[in-house]
Amino acid sequence: MHNIEPFYNWLELYSASEDPRSPLFGAENSLSEYTNTIYGYYIHPQWDDIESETLFLKILFADYELGFAVIEFIGEWNDALHNDIMKLKRNIIDPMVKEGITHFILIGENIFNFHGSDDSYYEEWFEDVEDGWIVAIGFQDFVLSEMKNYNLDYYLNYGGNLEMVNWRTMPPKRLYALIQNLMQRRLGA
Repeated sequence: MHNIEPFYNWLELYSASEDPRSPLFGAENSLSEYTNTIYGYYIHPQWDDIESETLFLKILFADYELGFAVIEFIGEWNDALHNDIMKLKRNIIDPMVKEGITHFILIGENIFNFHGSDDSYYEEWFEDVEDGWIVAIGFQDFVLSEMKNYNLDYYLNYGGNLEMVNWRTMPPKRLYALIQNLMQRRLGA
């Protein structure tokens, strides 16, 4: 796991640690010192800590004019034992919503497991972005299946044509425009 790095091709466009509006403003990540672990396995030092034992992330891009953010995750998303959604919601999402972010693109290629609980924080997040959306792309099928077992598909959009998005090949604003277009068709707006 220590070899899995956050996507770095957009670093010249955005860095959450240098963005005064970001909840991770001022965060320092070592380029060589491995300190964070998930179940005893070290993870790459560029992943950001959200005070969870099993879930880490990287805000890859945020645009306050367009109101969107792209967030990549690694680890086990565990709401049952570690209440990861509460930590994500309070430490990352709430401050971003206050800054006008209402469209969230969640990248889950490196989410290796999901353990659900109740859906109250997802419902709150969904209500917070009223005219926006939360899209999950790249999550493994078994993770999405488990999320669906907890009715999170009511709050998170995924699957279908959203899974066809090859996000790594696009600049962030183009990715947002593509997903915005897909979501407008999906929501019939």
